[in-house]
Amino acid sequence: MTVVSTIILLLLAVLVVPPVLILIYGSFTVPPPGVEYSGATIANFVQIFEGRRLLAGLSNSIIVATFATTLALVVGGTLAWLVERTNVPFKKLAYLTCVVSLGTPYVVYAVSWLFLLGRVGPVNDLYRTLSGSSDILFNINSITGMILVQGFIWCPVVFLLIAPAFRNANADMEEAARMCGATVLETIYKISMKLALPAVVATALLVFIGNIEAFDVPALVGMPGGINVLTTDIYEAIRLQPPNLGRACAHSVLMMIMVGVLFWFYNRVARNADRFASITGKGYRPRAFDLGRARWIGGAFILVSFIILLVLPLLALLWSALSPFPRPIRLANLSKITLSNFSNVLGSSDTLWLGLNTVLVAAGAATAAMTITVFAGWLSARRSRGGAIINQLAMAPFVFPGIVFGVAMMQIGLRVPVPIYGTLWLICLAFSIRYLPLGMRYAFSGVLQIHRELEEAAAVSGATPLQRLRRIVAPLLSPAIISGWLFIFLVASKELSIAVLLAGPRSQTIAVTMMEQWVNGQAGELNALGLVWTAIMTVFAAAFYVVSQRRPSSSQTA
Repeated sequence: MTVVSTIILLLLAVLVVPPVLILIYGSFTVPPPGVEYSGATIANFVQIFEGRRLLAGLSNSIIVATFATTLALVVGGTLAWLVERTNVPFKKLAYLTCVVSLGTPYVVYAVSWLFLLGRVGPVNDLYRTLSGSSDILFNINSITGMILVQGFIWCPVVFLLIAPAFRNANADMEEAARMCGATVLETIYKISMKLALPAVVATALLVFIGNIEAFDVPALVGMPGGINVLTTDIYEAIRLQPPNLGRACAHSVLMMIMVGVLFWFYNRVARNADRFASITGKGYRPRAFDLGRARWIGGAFILVSFIILLVLPLLALLWSALSPFPRPIRLANLSKITLSNFSNVLGSSDTLWLGLNTVLVAAGAATAAMTITVFAGWLSARRSRGGAIINQLAMAPFVFPGIVFGVAMMQIGLRVPVPIYGTLWLICLAFSIRYLPLGMRYAFSGVLQIHRELEEAAAVSGATPLQRLRRIVAPLLSPAIISGWLFIFLVASKELSIAVLLAGPRSQTIAVTMMEQWVNGQAGELNALGLVWTAIMTVFAAAFYVVSQRRPSSSQTA
């Protein structure tokens, strides 16, 4: 065990520590453009703090993250409670929304709302038709637009994260409250919500961090409207001519510290969640609230959420993909629809290598991350020597926002003697490190569900630690491994913030190409490609959902 622990510890240190060091080094040693190198300098930090750009980017990030998180919690949390704790109809629509959303690239989803709420979109077009005005009702390229799109993106994630808390809540407490005279609303507020509070708070922090780190929506929705956030400030520093790498590194260090503090709070909340445990091994029976006639109101909420979160964006993508150029949704324009965009996408050899590039880096990253974290999770869960440090190193990339990690890996790619910058190798390596925490969550929790007495029995029979891992732990851990692999594959396949900084001319991924298509005004081909790719990824998302639902609970394997 000591040898295995040492190898995994060294491997994680080699993967995780250099990106941190190179960001810190670059922030103090790379001078601003036009300034001669004179050793260590704080000029980059002075440049950031001198202007109002940092304050503006920080305030915009916090505003968008706060309200987008609130929107996602209200919608996603309500959906989770309705589906898991009540007898409302249309429950399967909520799960369908989540599955398709998992397979939809964020770039595509943002573009769909840019069309729906854009100048020629149906909302503003209907307003102009009814009012006779040439103005628009809603400007999507605004803080409000960013809040809506990012909030909608996170609604399905909130649903998936909070649903288990409601599903596993002990109904005996709720029934006891009802027997004492509490109304349904009082029971929900005083019992159900308080039991789910740790999960809700932890989810809120996680979603808030995700919104702070977001790059896709700020780049596509905010930047055209002159609204910058922390992530787009870093991106623009890289895209300057000449690039201001020192400022990008300094900005990245500050953002990394900010996210690190937020994750510290998240870990504190998640660590104390067991104080609210309500499931016991005796007499536990989850039961749903009977809402009576009000269940149709709950069903209507699910149906409306399904339409807004999924149907409208997909219809917008389809209309745009069938149109030769952006045009309002009107009956008169139905005669002008064309399949040329789909023909161009499906008939192009570029689409094949783009898809192949994306699948290769996503599958490679998922395989590498899960392979490492199976060992790391096993050593950490079994509290072997160095297990605590291994756990901390494996979870450390959580403090790297995607754009920040992209800057770090770009610096590494430019400095190492091997020419890997602009290749799939560097992108795959970056994805593998970035998603180690995701793999660790699946592997660690999976190992905890396997009682150590199985390994102890094998040890008594003479099995070595690696034999115990290969013959006992790995087979029992396979559902968690498959779930983790599929989830990392799905997330990596739509990652933009890292790939946009590392991709070369022949190493682009689907997400990078779709962003370039939007910038170049190729909305029709973008949406056609987005629909095709979403359909493919939805198959993997459905597989992830099926496998994750079959994962054994701790009560079954402990």
